[in-house]
Amino acid sequence: MSQDLRTVGFLLVPDFALMSYTAAIEPLRAANLLSGQTLYRWWHAAPSGEPVTASNGVAIIPDCGTRSERPADMVFVCAGGNPATFNDKTSFAWLRRLARKGTILGGISGGPYILARAGLLDDRRATLHWEHMPAFREAFPDVTVVPSLFEIDGNRITCSGGISALDMMVALIERDHGRQLAAAVGDWFLHTHIREGYGPQRLDLRYRLGVADEKLLRVLGVMEMNLEQPLPRTELAKQAGISLRQLERLFHAHVGHGIHQHYRWLRLERARQLLRETSLPVLDVALATGFSSASQFSRAYGQTFGEPPSRTRANA
Repeated sequence: MSQDLRTVGFLLVPDFALMSYTAAIEPLRAANLLSGQTLYRWWHAAPSGEPVTASNGVAIIPDCGTRSERPADMVFVCAGGNPATFNDKTSFAWLRRLARKGTILGGISGGPYILARAGLLDDRRATLHWEHMPAFREAFPDVTVVPSLFEIDGNRITCSGGISALDMMVALIERDHGRQLAAAVGDWFLHTHIREGYGPQRLDLRYRLGVADEKLLRVLGVMEMNLEQPLPRTELAKQAGISLRQLERLFHAHVGHGIHQHYRWLRLERARQLLRETSLPVLDVALATGFSSASQFSRAYGQTFGEPPSRTRANA
């Protein structure tokens, strides 16, 4: 069990998620307090070196910018909002220099997007917030994306964000200083169930949608997994083991509309994410969400969201 002092850096990208950041840094403070030793110290960087504002408006004064050199054992990129729009080449180069020095690099919430844009996640397993996953998979096919809470692949650590950053840090504290201290840190934050990294990110569909019917839940899950090539309604009914008429009744009773309307909504929501977070042509977005042409997609998109796909992209 090592008692060596470890230095952790945090690159805070404008609009970073404050909850994800605090869930990552507070366990380090608790580890120092509960052990009675300085096991961790930390510093903050921002792309400009100026105060950086979180998504809720809270500003943090960084210790340095991404043109300076600071030693660290680990550096975590904290990002939120729409990380696909972050294109600071100085920050990318800074992260690559850290990687060449052997620094462990991590990304939290949208942070893995920025690591990938810097070319630091190729041929790695990684996770990130579920909201960014569809666009991330399209943009970075060389990264193996897993829908877990956090993922440790050698000297790359990625985390889906939110409170899962606490689970990740408890796991790292256990790796550095043993189970007893890690458990004490979790207990300190009233976190009575420390989750493993492979745990699911999202609430079970029954809680997320308020649906209890097992047959309907099975179909809803299948629909979410098949957006690029939507399954026929008859196949969905077959998956549920009931007739198409029965399945339609279940949708209207528990979801509030029919199968086709719900499936189209899921596909258009995915399309909106891709328009906001990738530079894919509109036709490619259409094909990736199960539409046969850009014109068919644009009509459906405009009817649903009240604006053409091009406007969504421009606003992003």
